[in-house]
Amino acid sequence: MTILFPSKPSHMFSVVILAADRGKKDPVAQAGGVVCKSLVPVFGIPMLERVISALTPSPWVKDIAVSLSDKRILNEFGGLRKLVESKRVFAIEAQNSPSQSVLYAIDNLSVAYPLLITTADHALLTTQMVNHFCSLSANSGADICAGLTGSSVIKSNYPDSVRTYLKFRDGEYSGSNLFALNTEASVGGPRLWVKAEKYRKQPWKIAREFGLCLLMSYLFRRHTLAQAFQYLGTKMGLNVKPIVMPFAEAAIDVDTLQDLKHVEEILRRTG
Repeated sequence: MTILFPSKPSHMFSVVILAADRGKKDPVAQAGGVVCKSLVPVFGIPMLERVISALTPSPWVKDIAVSLSDKRILNEFGGLRKLVESKRVFAIEAQNSPSQSVLYAIDNLSVAYPLLITTADHALLTTQMVNHFCSLSANSGADICAGLTGSSVIKSNYPDSVRTYLKFRDGEYSGSNLFALNTEASVGGPRLWVKAEKYRKQPWKIAREFGLCLLMSYLFRRHTLAQAFQYLGTKMGLNVKPIVMPFAEAAIDVDTLQDLKHVEEILRRTG
């Protein structure tokens, strides 16, 4: 797959990596024998290190804040020592939910826009994915962008992969754990999402939070993906656009032990 990007990005993204979890009670952390899921080795390398290794070579990426329940955990990643010492990678305290953690980062770090948000369990993230998403987001004219991958792309590559899909008139899409807040106004997105994120695995309940019309449109698949995002943006008073990812792996993260096994099998094949 050949995708061209500008050689000199128009601007760089600050990054927030959401790395908090259920601590020792997280089944993936328990299986790995560690205190935090992001420390779990995936094919020999801790998940968080894999994510940061994908981010740092990108010309679109500036500083990287890692949102952790215990900031001291960042010192456990030996492979990140030089980046931590250079202060390009640093820890911030996680809050009670992903959206609250993003708001905390914005409010307490004077984070410059645009802001790229991803997760520590995105173990298959690559620099090519980062470049693709940031390039299209930066040139979208949108306040907020969200990455999604079509079910046809995922199933053609990994037919047995279990994903949660959002269903639209023009197809089904799975989230890719990549979000861009491009403008100061975009902070309204995580503020609204605080109300809806407890339903992230139940899309119809999310739709209900944003109004009956959106709920009915979702249930009856009246909108295409682009139309649904336009409608959502209108409700939020923001310009919100999807970024369709052509990479099946962009939608595969490590939520469960089954996911962990699946990701390691992929890495074993691809190296």
